Amino acid sequence: MIRTFFVLLYICFGSLITLPMCIFLLILRLISKKAASKIGQPFAYAMAFLPIFVISGGKLKVEGKENIPKDTAVLFAGNHRSMYDILAAYMAIPKFHSTGFISKYEIRHVPFLSWWMRILNCKFLNRKDPKEGLKTIQSAIADVKEGFSMFIMPEGTRNRGEGVMPFKAGSLKISERTGCPVVPVAMIGTDDLLEKHYPKIRASRVTVIIGEPIPTEGLSREEKVELPNVVRARIVEMLAAHGVECPEPKAEG
Repeated sequence: MIRTFFVLLYICFGSLITLPMCIFLLILRLISKKAASKIGQPFAYAMAFLPIFVISGGKLKVEGKENIPKDTAVLFAGNHRSMYDILAAYMAIPKFHSTGFISKYEIRHVPFLSWWMRILNCKFLNRKDPKEGLKTIQSAIADVKEGFSMFIMPEGTRNRGEGVMPFKAGSLKISERTGCPVVPVAMIGTDDLLEKHYPKIRASRVTVIIGEPIPTEGLSREEKVELPNVVRARIVEMLAAHGVECPEPKAEG
């Protein structure tokens, strides 16, 4: 529990020392989202993502950074097994990509954390309210057109079992509507840090594999419907290549 204590201590301490910068960036965001994100992402990396990951005992290995297009916004799509996925993903994505996460709606009510997420251009998706959910996706689509990348976890929730759960239908609408490439991301070992022995935090090796972009421009209606399955299959292949078994999910009923 010592790691857990020090992580919580740093989160409390970090929240206080970064509050002035947080307020400044929230004000700057009213003037320029791009400027706030460009300053905020490396600051958050240095003051939050990296320290918390290191204190937690995480050792990160990133493969495939060269697969990320440098001159266009993309939609990153990854498997979801841990609260540490976001930290690992932000540490793996090069700083030249201003990237926001599609997060669950409830987090928008968490003080300080939600403020920083807004600075980093994250979106809060309300799955229980289709109208609100549509507004969030439309906002993300507009941001991608402005040059921001987005990161989504199409399983819809953390997978506490084996393999990769089916991707939600329509989970990749951001790429379908903008024509931006989908970059598949496979994460291994993030749940070894916390979820497998919650609430204890234990040291673990984490591997983030970034796959080749999947083009989406000019897809037919049928290809758009099939896109979540195509991206999921690619992530499963990436995991399998690293020795992670991904049994097919059991059919319901």
